[in-house]
Amino acid sequence: MTRLIRGEFTRLFAVRMHRWAVLAAVLSGGGLTGLLALIGPENATPPMPGIDTQGGAVLVIGITGVLLFVPAVIGAIGAAGEYRHRTIATTYLAEPRRGRVLAARLTVYCVVGLGYGVIASLTSAGALGAAAVLRGVDLTVSAADLTGLLIRLAVAATVYTVLGAGVGVLVRNQLVAVGIVVGYFYFLEYILLIVPGVNAVYPFLPGGATASLTSFTFVTNTVAEQTASAGPSLLPAVAGAAVLVGYAALTTGLASVLSLHRDIT
Repeated sequence: MTRLIRGEFTRLFAVRMHRWAVLAAVLSGGGLTGLLALIGPENATPPMPGIDTQGGAVLVIGITGVLLFVPAVIGAIGAAGEYRHRTIATTYLAEPRRGRVLAARLTVYCVVGLGYGVIASLTSAGALGAAAVLRGVDLTVSAADLTGLLIRLAVAATVYTVLGAGVGVLVRNQLVAVGIVVGYFYFLEYILLIVPGVNAVYPFLPGGATASLTSFTFVTNTVAEQTASAGPSLLPAVAGAAVLVGYAALTTGLASVLSLHRDIT
């Protein structure tokens, strides 16, 4: 297994995707948080709590959760890449036990997702601190609350990367896999959220579970205000984490079953 994992890392770092992944993590974390913190959420329309409050600091950090589809896209592109470049046959010739290959691949994408999440979280925290200094604002958010939120965001990024990798193995076509991930997380979930009645399922969808895990209620609150409805109630953070892990387990389980039996030619 160690040899397979090393091989997956070698394949991953042989292309430029890891550089783009680091850049995406910095922009999604530090870039987005820094921009919002510098502008000041209290200057938004409608106004939101300022970063000098507990709620405002959590908001500008938690907003990075809306871009968690990015690590899912990275996972999908990476996992489907071997089918695009037709190197999967060579891989299976070197290791005919496909289950071990898939297990090694998912292990690698767990590490990649965790690395993405750590970079995004650390740069997000750094951007919040830098913006506070530049604006002369004192942060009142507690270190424990901030650290807990950053850890939850990193965990969420890990799960999304594995989820995306599962989609990539299932679909095997990079463009289709990216289309599914972006289309679902960026469009379909939000459409489901704004449809009265149907939005009751939102807490059990990946986006709703992520909002529960990261305590990011801005989107659901905004939709509730705009639609003059109560909006869906999010799950507890632990339940949200369990739902997210369940989706990743379901996707990778299906990918495992199909990859063990289907033709690769």
